[in-house]
Amino acid sequence: MQTGELLGSGRTADVFAIDDQWVLRRYRDGGDATAEAAVLTYLAERGYPVPRVRDPMGTVPRTDLVMQRLHGPSMLRALLLGTITAEEAGSVLADLLHRLHSVPARTSAEPTHRTLHLDLHPDNVMLTAGGPMVIDWCNSEEGPPGLDWAMSSLILAQVAVDTTALAAPARAVLASLLTHLGPAVAVRNTGRGPLTEARKRRAADPSMSESETSLLDEATRLVLELTPGRP
Repeated sequence: MQTGELLGSGRTADVFAIDDQWVLRRYRDGGDATAEAAVLTYLAERGYPVPRVRDPMGTVPRTDLVMQRLHGPSMLRALLLGTITAEEAGSVLADLLHRLHSVPARTSAEPTHRTLHLDLHPDNVMLTAGGPMVIDWCNSEEGPPGLDWAMSSLILAQVAVDTTALAAPARAVLASLLTHLGPAVAVRNTGRGPLTEARKRRAADPSMSESETSLLDEATRLVLELTPGRP
């Protein structure tokens, strides 16, 4: 498929303009976008804010995903520009997680399982005129909601304990996010709990650098420190 301007690049995929309405998301490593298309279609049909998928079963290669083009800044860019506060960003992320976990799982028969994003952070939320939209579902699975909260928290905490200019706003977003935990979401528990599982997954992520991985212990402690009143 003919593509236009490169709009953005992530760890595993590039996004190209097709026209003003559609973009092409293409995996660089030959990854299969079929599962991601199925998740996006399922969630869109249930009113969750994700970009629409065109031709999900498709005539495009399995590495490609043709999606609705979203107009507006990412939440991260809005934070840097000062058009959204860290407290507002944390609240929006929490609302998106709560809304996602209110949707029944697409395939799992386990009643407590939900669709999980597993990479929900400010750079994967687009602030459009119609409201926030969640992008980049390549890590999505079905499982317990606490794991999704733990992954988002740990991702933010890794930035918060680093030495970059994003550390302070990331900590403030994390603190805000954790104030909105639901009563059924036990992020703070250790041992075999969701935070332990999130740390294990982050440590095994081949796309993370050695310096990022080295921050995991400190990041985990920060999540525990900022989680209000959890057992």
